[in-house]
Amino acid sequence: MDTFLIKAVQLILAFAILVIIHEFGHFLFARIFGVKVEKFYIFFDPWFELFKWNPEKRRKKKKSQESSSEISAPENSQEPESGEKKESKLRKFWGHTEYGVGWLPLGGYCKIAGMIDESMDTEQMKQPAKEWEFRSKPAWQRLLIMIAGVLFNFLLAILIYAGIVYATGERYVPFSEAKMGMDYSPAAHKIGFMDGDIPLAADGKELSNPNDARIEMIQAKEVSVRRGDSIVNISIPSDFMLKLDEEMKSGNQPVKFMAYRIPTRVSHVTPGEGAAKADIKTGDIIIAVDTLATPSLSSFLNTLPGHDDGVVDITLIRSKEGSAVPDTIVKKVHLSSNSKMGIGLEVDPAAFFNSKQINYSLLQAVPRGIELGTEKLTSYASSMKMVFTKEGAKSVGGFGSIGSIFPEKWDWIAFWNIAAFLSVALAFMNILPIPALDGGHVLFLLYEVIFRRKPNEKFMEWAQMIGMGLLLLLLIYANGMDIVRLFK
Repeated sequence: MDTFLIKAVQLILAFAILVIIHEFGHFLFARIFGVKVEKFYIFFDPWFELFKWNPEKRRKKKKSQESSSEISAPENSQEPESGEKKESKLRKFWGHTEYGVGWLPLGGYCKIAGMIDESMDTEQMKQPAKEWEFRSKPAWQRLLIMIAGVLFNFLLAILIYAGIVYATGERYVPFSEAKMGMDYSPAAHKIGFMDGDIPLAADGKELSNPNDARIEMIQAKEVSVRRGDSIVNISIPSDFMLKLDEEMKSGNQPVKFMAYRIPTRVSHVTPGEGAAKADIKTGDIIIAVDTLATPSLSSFLNTLPGHDDGVVDITLIRSKEGSAVPDTIVKKVHLSSNSKMGIGLEVDPAAFFNSKQINYSLLQAVPRGIELGTEKLTSYASSMKMVFTKEGAKSVGGFGSIGSIFPEKWDWIAFWNIAAFLSVALAFMNILPIPALDGGHVLFLLYEVIFRRKPNEKFMEWAQMIGMGLLLLLLIYANGMDIVRLFK
């Protein structure tokens, strides 16, 4: 399957799951409080929809057909008892909503009766309020209905993180075991990091687990590293996160901020390609390309580009059976038109250094999931302040940027990790006090609770339209920036 298609499928699938869970939160609390939900749609459906199902209309149609061809039942026939009652309760809860899938994958919605929302059904609002409408319920119930979507997205992230650590545990190489240190990207080099530095602390907090350390280092004011026999303190600029984001979007750097410095060891050789023809074997360790030394994997990856359809000298170390001293061999390798030689490389640091494995029971996985979800939410909220700077505005991205973070090959663990992060991001974005978002409705409800009167409905209608307009402009700008980057 094409790389673009794989990424697109992952993006749409993740987006659909997050939208369903978000809107189900609104739906569930609305129905618990007796509010009618007229529509439940995944994606938007302007002008037409891909699919819709209305159980109430279907039931009435079926009943009408049955009544037109009905034969009188015997007088002593009895109605079903408990089963019919149970069915009527389920029908009351689920059966008065139209469910569907729209064609525009920009979100989803619940059309809640008696509420000014994206449907902009102003005619309904002109009618006298019904007891089953949103506007007839107490403010605290309406508040819970509005925050339920955000709550469910955050709970989903916690559930995913808990499931991942329960299924796979957490395995990592502590920094103290990274004998070759770390490799750093050009943006990190510019502020003082050097290849081989071993992270020690961020703002005085000891660092060990790279899964947590990266974001702590990026958001710190000062990071301490071990460089040879010395300890060096590096000041982290306030715009460092933006510089890393720009670097990542350029797609030209194999290292995203930092990566373990590991040898370039061949994990497999593709038959018929340049490496196989040059007799390079699995287990060989590459130490130079032509006259350029490649002491680490990232340095090797930086060396090959630019040799399209050329021949290079590959210097490698090969273990020799029965001897502790390996052979040093030079092979002439013909590269492909995109500077590839047809090899796979070992990328797991645990293959070279001592690693630590943490396994979790089900009871332990839940609090760890809560911890990870909270950490992601906190770090995302902290990073959002950068969006309101000039540099931050330039780094905003749309669906292309989001899709680019998914792996090129299908990996369920990676997929769920990204989906969990996007769920946290969606929860945070939706609670912002902007009209047309859940946070805007919450803001108006808090106003009502504090001042004991509802905001003017006309004002809310205009606020909703302005909020939707601003969100549409932001959507166009973000995706436009993705298009601009394609041509840079």
